[in-house]
Order: sequence, then C-alpha cells, then structure tokens
Amino acid sequence: MHRYGSPVPILTANRLCFRYQDQPVLSDASFSLEAGEFVCLLGPSGCGKTTLLNLIAGFLMPSDGELAFEGRPITGPGPDRAVVFQSGALFDWMTVEENIAFNLTCRKRPLAERREMGTRMARLVGLQGFERHYPYQLSGGMKQRVGVARVLAAGPRIMLMDEPFAAVDVQTRETLQEELLRIHAATGCTIVFVTHSIEEAVFLADRILVLPSQKGTDWKEHRVDLPAPRWAAENRLHPSFVAMRETIYRELRKGLADVPGH
Repeated sequence: MHRYGSPVPILTANRLCFRYQDQPVLSDASFSLEAGEFVCLLGPSGCGKTTLLNLIAGFLMPSDGELAFEGRPITGPGPDRAVVFQSGALFDWMTVEENIAFNLTCRKRPLAERREMGTRMARLVGLQGFERHYPYQLSGGMKQRVGVARVLAAGPRIMLMDEPFAAVDVQTRETLQEELLRIHAATGCTIVFVTHSIEEAVFLADRILVLPSQKGTDWKEHRVDLPAPRWAAENRLHPSFVAMRETIYRELRKGLADVPGH
C-alpha cells in the first residue's frame, strides 16, 4: 500500500523523452506520483520543468518513452488533469462566481448548481464576499485564487501548476502558498507544481524532483518532512526546512558548476 492509500500510482513515466527540432529537452525521465501527493518540479531555466507539465497535461506528446495516467497512456488533454497558469487566465467579462463555474457552464449545468459551486469554491479559496466582483476589481493574488478555484470546480484528479505565484509580491506569495496547502489538505487533489524557488518547493512539497541542468544526468529526489499543519508559516524557520534548503541549494549550484560556460 502506498503512502496515500492507493496501491497503484496515479501517474507513471518510464524513460520519458521529449525533443524539439532534434534537440533534447527532456531525457530518460522515470518517476511515479501517488494519488493525493504534492510534488514540486525544481530546476534551472531550460531544464524541462514546464515541458514535463505540458506532457502530463497532454498538450505535448512524448518523443520516446511512456507516460500513463492510472495505467492508461496519455494521448491528449482530459478533464482528469487541469492546469493553473502563471497568469490567472480569467474572463474579464465574467464575475468571480462565473469564472469559477465556467466548466459547469460549458456542460450546461443548471444556474443554481453553478452558483452553488461558485459560492462553495470561493469560500474554499478565501474569496467569500467577492463572488460578484469582476477581475479588474481583484488584486493579483485574488485572481490566482480564482484560477485555482476554477480548476478545482472542474474536479480534476491532478492539478498542474506552472509557477502560479511568480508574479506576486513576496508577502502575497507566502500567503498563497499557505492557502494552497490548506486547499490540498481539504480536497486531497494531487498537485504537480513547477517552481524556480527552493524555498517554495521545500515549504509546499511532500516530495521534490530536481531536474538536472545537463541532459542525461540523473534526477534527484527529496522527501520533505515538516511538522503538521504543513501550512504553518513557522515551518519556514524549522531546522528541517533550513537543512533541506541548504542541501538542494548546494546540489543545484554544483550542477550549474558542471555545465560548460558557468
């Protein structure tokens, strides 16, 4: 039995490769994700983090190797995998409630159901009272919360997040990180989160996959062990947090030093 209660990984990659114009972007990636797990993809620019996210989403197809969701090959996008982008990607002419319930609108669900979902998800992400506001009336952090709520309203098995907090200030970013961990605990949704920030990865993740600077180099994996509740701000000062941050920092610096030209 796996850590999160499922005997079978929700996602598996076996010697996964992706090339663009014959140039390797991702090489021989092998890993698995458990249902309910929070995994961060960490590494320098150009190492293939966003490419891997797009492969899982089904926006790209592998050049070689295998990538499977619940044992079935991923052949394209699907409702079981949803993406939260760097920008909120909201519809400016829709209210918060309407943006959140957009998936239900596409499925022609009744108005009462859409409103109930909009209200419930707004409450989950801390936006109660803002359901009738429009995106121009929201801060950057609030827009990102709407983006998360819209994805959760669609009921995916995996939420894919591509540096969603990169554009907000440090204080807002930390607040959103804490909020995301509360949401993860409440929903049990599997999350794959791309980041350049070691601190963000250590604070958020159950497990960190460090993608190498050089293609063909082995990936590194780190399991994070921080006190519950995981969203406690004080975890950023915990000795385990500091030690893990230092370990990964040294690892990444060594990887860059081994790259010609650095």
